[in-house]
Amino acid sequence: MKSFAYHQPGGIPEAAKLLSSVAESKLVAGGMTLIPTLKQRLAQPEALIDLSSLADLRGISDDGATITIGAMTPHAQVAASELVRGKIPALAALASMIGDPAVRNRGTIGGSVANNDPAADYPAGTLGLGATIVTNAREIAADAFFLGLFETALEAGEIITGIRFPVPLKAGYAKFKAPASRYALVGVFVAQLPAGVRVAVTGAGAGVFRVPPMEAALSNNFDASAIAAIKIDADGLTSDIHAEADYRAHLVTVMAKRAVGAALG
Repeated sequence: MKSFAYHQPGGIPEAAKLLSSVAESKLVAGGMTLIPTLKQRLAQPEALIDLSSLADLRGISDDGATITIGAMTPHAQVAASELVRGKIPALAALASMIGDPAVRNRGTIGGSVANNDPAADYPAGTLGLGATIVTNAREIAADAFFLGLFETALEAGEIITGIRFPVPLKAGYAKFKAPASRYALVGVFVAQLPAGVRVAVTGAGAGVFRVPPMEAALSNNFDASAIAAIKIDADGLTSDIHAEADYRAHLVTVMAKRAVGAALG
């Protein structure tokens, strides 16, 4: 592992200044992705900026129509939150499916969304609910945030401070897990909101994406039968040692039906 400078800022302004001024610096939230890549020399930053001491980035709040989760809130806290389980049970269920207990207690929602791993769970929940990513500089709609493989709309010096989720009428999440990592071979988040239905898929391609034909069908009839005959095109989906693209395409429909079932209770 290459040597690097280590900073533990006392506030967001200091963290943002370090991130902008120190070339090749990286933020550390839970470190669930970054630390392994450092060990494997796949990342060689000049400096690490540790956000773990920023207590104001943790916690869950409710304003009635939305729930805001601080960026440094660990998955386990989201999964166990009575507020989340009461208002958006599908999001609590999603958090409970991430990794193993060690990952859920160390990994953070902000780190997961900022990293935008193509098989991560939170991008599906964030896009599926039409959430808003709040940073130290602005607010970004989920539809404009996820740009591709490990790529987001975050700019230099920009740090996620929280994510604001609208409370849906109904929502559900289902995923087919890789047995060792528990990453999603395919995960589908379905949400029925006052503005319409959203369906977001993770694990199947180079990044999280929506499925408009399923959204249209479920807007007319929010039942698994409405999407049972919808076939997903395998072109552009991922083929790897875990599953071929055509299998992932099949799983999208299967997981979408299960997500609708979960939403209906």
